[in-house]
Amino acid sequence: MTLSLQSPPSAAALSASIQKGRWKTVTVGFSVAPPPSVNFTLRRSIPRIHASASSSSSPSSPSLGAGENNELDAVSAFSEIVPDTVVFDDFERFPPTAATVSSALLLGICGLPDTIFRNAVDMALADSTCAGLDTTESKLSCFFDKAIVNVGGDLVKLVPGRVSTEVDARLAYDTNAIIRKVHDLLRLYNEIDVPHDRLLFKIPATWQGIEAAKLLESEGIQTHLTFVYSFAQAAAAAQAGASVIQIFVGRLRDWARNHSGDTEIETAVKSGEDPGLALVRRSYNYIHKYGYKSKLMAAAVRNKQDLFSLLGVDYVIAPLKVLQSLKDSPAVPDDEKYSFVRKLTPETATHYNFTNKELSLVSAMGPASVELLSAGVEGYANQAKRVEELFGKIWPPPNV
Repeated sequence: MTLSLQSPPSAAALSASIQKGRWKTVTVGFSVAPPPSVNFTLRRSIPRIHASASSSSSPSSPSLGAGENNELDAVSAFSEIVPDTVVFDDFERFPPTAATVSSALLLGICGLPDTIFRNAVDMALADSTCAGLDTTESKLSCFFDKAIVNVGGDLVKLVPGRVSTEVDARLAYDTNAIIRKVHDLLRLYNEIDVPHDRLLFKIPATWQGIEAAKLLESEGIQTHLTFVYSFAQAAAAAQAGASVIQIFVGRLRDWARNHSGDTEIETAVKSGEDPGLALVRRSYNYIHKYGYKSKLMAAAVRNKQDLFSLLGVDYVIAPLKVLQSLKDSPAVPDDEKYSFVRKLTPETATHYNFTNKELSLVSAMGPASVELLSAGVEGYANQAKRVEELFGKIWPPPNV
């Protein structure tokens, strides 16, 4: 598969190849063209959640406003803060504005039989259509899809924003299989009357996944690209029109502490930047400077300083310990340790000048992103397999 990216003006002509594990060799070519665009070789938008950053704070007034009682209130004026939690654990303490239904969530539900979502799983396992399929493999796959959609349908009723549905990571390297799976999931959502504009489909940001996102977005189906660890992935995802692009800040930092040889990471470290935060900043500026529709989500945020450094990004997924610390701390406008100032704004992005060195990072993924992406896909795939194995053990459920 060949993926051709066109860069903003002044980018140099570059090409690179990637070969790692299950990755196919990819050639990325640049040509000078005023609007950045993406061209995929295979044949083949709907409203978005409004982040607080765009509605509660403007570029012309990027500092703490009056009325914020604690730090959580203060940071929520700049970015939409999403609790990093299994929703049935802390739904009341930190009510989520959006949610994700995943294989990990299904495992959690099955491990806690009294949760409000257990009936959604039991109803999936009682589905006569799935039970009537010929092979065990097809039967378990059907149960999995039914369960993830049933739980997603329940979550749509509980959160005001969108629900992101994990697409089986075992399909991460097959564009057509990803598209077929999303269509199947969307058909199941239609059967339970869930509006399309309340849904995202979470796809690993392999090149095949990015291509699938482009084709799905062209159909009006919103996508959420995850496991983004490089500027190459972020730029390609933006050019593909992905609705949400998710960058894992802390995981890049962890990789940098124990590895070397990644040009993108070493460039950030030499300039005194944290590699994860630098990737979010660069990606945000790229999206806004060149007018892409994508929203940016920062995940694997480890502490309050990370969060304060990201103020203005569309979404921040924060762990409960960080949220509790923010909630317990009064907001002090002139705090010496933390500054309640929006760090990322569309206005500053417009004036940001990308150097040729920065834009050259679009040409290829480095070892950190290849390794972390592969590990993420493998982890999700193993979780999906565990769900199916568990369903095989507990099917049929009681009273069926």
